[in-house]
Amino acid sequence: MSDLLGENVDCEKSSENSCSAVRMRLEPKDKDLGGFSVRRLLPSREQPSVGPFIFFDHLGPALFAPGTGIDVRPHPHIGLATVTYVFAGEVLHRDSLGKVQHIRPNEINWMTAGKGIAHSERTPPDIRKQGHTLHALQLWLALPEEDEQTKPGFSHYGSDDLPLIEESSRTIRVMIGEAYGAKAAVKTFSSTLYVEAQLKAGQRIVVPEHIEERAVYVVTGEVSAQECLIPQHTMAVLDETPGLELVAKEDTTLVIIGGAPLGKRIMWWNLVSTREDLMEKARQDWREGRFPKVPGETEYIPLPE
Repeated sequence: MSDLLGENVDCEKSSENSCSAVRMRLEPKDKDLGGFSVRRLLPSREQPSVGPFIFFDHLGPALFAPGTGIDVRPHPHIGLATVTYVFAGEVLHRDSLGKVQHIRPNEINWMTAGKGIAHSERTPPDIRKQGHTLHALQLWLALPEEDEQTKPGFSHYGSDDLPLIEESSRTIRVMIGEAYGAKAAVKTFSSTLYVEAQLKAGQRIVVPEHIEERAVYVVTGEVSAQECLIPQHTMAVLDETPGLELVAKEDTTLVIIGGAPLGKRIMWWNLVSTREDLMEKARQDWREGRFPKVPGETEYIPLPE
């Protein structure tokens, strides 16, 4: 869905930070896409990635009137994996592998672009007929250099594949990786962590320590990390403080991301690579119609000039 922007992604800003537990606070640049907003946190000029995560978009919540919705036409990816997670609403995914998948709350779509894939993202027809809300995160992960030309693939994971830890005043869902004694079924190419937590006011969560780089994004509410306040729609890149606790100042939904860094990447439009020659080949292939097609789709997003 972030592909709606049709532009390069190095556009965010960071704020000054004086908190010992937080290396940097990233604030999104909101973009109005006609009826809903997108907040982009990664990449930023100061913080191009957190672990393997090279792109982080927060969409909505957006209320669509009956007959309206999103229509992201087919577009290409190389060298990355996309992760789509829906808090509310529904998205219909189609790709050049012939996969057709509805994405609903508490599920994950993992699409490996590898050497090249195209896909579209639209509001399903039955949902479009009625008024509906869409609220989602879309993340991109770099693939290790040795895997960036792997064959494309697609996996859908239901809620049973994403362990949920339920307590009286907080819930924790392990989306990717292993934490809090639970392990998600999502298969990755490198060390990766993605956790969602819902905390009542005053509740705490300890940030996992076994990952090399880590950050927290506050979807709703506000938390503190030691003396540092992290408000809604802010990402805090955390230091290596052991036993670091996040304390909810009000009812809060947050996500923790991280993992092993994979080094510098070239990013242009929807294309990611360690090599400029692979980027140029992908540009030419898309421009000249050599990319694999999405069955059932006749439209496409032209290559930006």
